[in-house]
Amino acid sequence: MLLGRDPAEVAGRPMSPPEPDWIQADPRRIRTALARASAKPSGGWAVLDATRAVREAKGPRHYVVAGRELVAWWDGERVKVAPDACPHMGASLSCGHVSASGEVVCPWHGLALGKTAHGGWAPLRTHDDGVLTWVRATALLAPGEAPTDAPILPVRPPRFLDAVVRTEARCATQDVIANRLDPWHGAHFHPHSFARLRVIGEDAESITVRVVYRIAGRVGMEVDARFHCPDPRSIVMTIVAGEGVGSLVETHATPIETGRTAIVEATLAYSERPRMAWLPRAGALMRKLVQARSARLWDDDAQYCERTYELRTKKKPLTVVDDAEIPAPAEAE
Repeated sequence: MLLGRDPAEVAGRPMSPPEPDWIQADPRRIRTALARASAKPSGGWAVLDATRAVREAKGPRHYVVAGRELVAWWDGERVKVAPDACPHMGASLSCGHVSASGEVVCPWHGLALGKTAHGGWAPLRTHDDGVLTWVRATALLAPGEAPTDAPILPVRPPRFLDAVVRTEARCATQDVIANRLDPWHGAHFHPHSFARLRVIGEDAESITVRVVYRIAGRVGMEVDARFHCPDPRSIVMTIVAGEGVGSLVETHATPIETGRTAIVEATLAYSERPRMAWLPRAGALMRKLVQARSARLWDDDAQYCERTYELRTKKKPLTVVDDAEIPAPAEAE
């Protein structure tokens, strides 16, 4: 049983029956889309974590971005990010505490840092977009690329309930983006979340799918959703028809070190219906429900990403069967 608005009333139904998903999911097709995304500028920015996660932490938090150890803390007004090694003797600042004045205090000798630079130690450039905290680092720039003052952000709805999950996987950032550029695996690999999924549109910048999200048991909601990559390490799914038009799921991949990636996914749920105006105020309960669903999907997709990374880096041979070699089904007698 389907709930909500029928996206076909707005978008129109595709006329021809689709090819099997395993044929549509052509590796060359996915690689081409990934190459286009990878060629986009990032300005040197990557997502660190949910701003809420740093703000509500009991003390400074430790992160690694592009091989560099960082400390993040809430100074009372905003998130600050800096090198984790204390400039005095190298202690880990993430093992310290935050002072009443908003400085991170070294656990070894009490050096308070954060207001200004201290020798070669200085806070990094950050950006709080209202949901996520981004960090800018030279190591995140492509050869010849110039840094930008702010990250490249998608258009967000005017109000929303946000829910963020963060996980790590043994893969590269490109494996995460490629996973989302392969929507054909959705209903097969995630039957607990998707009852049906088909690609209904594709161009150089986006892929549009019609998908039935499972709500409970056999009850689902059908929407049309469009995927696009605003930068080389981000992919955004926007609901374009059906219930919740304008809602987003932003998936961001941040390199930790070689073969290790942080996946930060922000869901921004929105509805233009007047009776749904309570949604952004639903708070902690709804946020936990959305986070649980996102985390379950990434339990699956982290395995997908780790497998593609393993195959690529270890160069395990794949036996590719040509269509002509597959025998036709026997005719019924």
